[in-house]
Amino acid sequence: MARRTPLASTFVLVTVAVLTSGCATLGLEHPPTADPATPSVERSSARPTAPTTAPGLTEAQARAALITDTDLGAPWTPTRGAATWRDGMLKATASVPECQKLLDALYADELLGAPARAVVGLDDPDAGAQLRYQLSGSRPAAIDARLAWLKTMPQKCARFTARATGDTVLDAQVSELALPEVGDVRQGLRVTLTIWATSEKNSDGDPTALTLDVAAVRAGEDAFALTNGGLGDAPNAATQAAVQLGVRRLADVRQQGKVQV
Repeated sequence: MARRTPLASTFVLVTVAVLTSGCATLGLEHPPTADPATPSVERSSARPTAPTTAPGLTEAQARAALITDTDLGAPWTPTRGAATWRDGMLKATASVPECQKLLDALYADELLGAPARAVVGLDDPDAGAQLRYQLSGSRPAAIDARLAWLKTMPQKCARFTARATGDTVLDAQVSELALPEVGDVRQGLRVTLTIWATSEKNSDGDPTALTLDVAAVRAGEDAFALTNGGLGDAPNAATQAAVQLGVRRLADVRQQGKVQV
């Protein structure tokens, strides 16, 4: 796809007021001290038998398997850091342990557990969205167990409340998200966190909603997970493309003989 000239580096999707002692700005605005989230070393259907060996990707090969802004095309660009809504809404406390575990995994980028082998962040300034994509370093059996746990979330955490920054009450909903039929095992979720309350600067009562597409896929011995969303509707086309591109990129790395097994 053709790339357009990137937009200005600083942009804000939505400014919302949060209850109690002050106001918070939530959107695709990055803290001035945030480090760029460029590729770095970090950390469905019927289930087939998982391979028993550990993933064979080296650090360099894991980086090569990451998707990029070039893969997704315009308007996606390399991110300049974590969006402010991560702390403003994902750093939240729920009374239900399983739902708290999901929130913690989303906030820490550990949907498939730790450690990740490589991670990249991408921004869509037009939609005010951020996509976080990571290659897992866990064994296939552990990945399948994590995928099985994610599959239970639409039942166990279909709707719950959580408290975020400033004691703000979030109305959380989790539902199934269809993914392309690629890889061996996969699981998709749509997570929505809504602030219904009003404040002095939001007297009309318009809700503020963070919408996240969540996808996790195992392809052979390798696996990846991603979150994609922002304040408003998540750009689902990018989620679907990233899942397909991720499996294809892993296959390319393997076929090119870059992995020592």
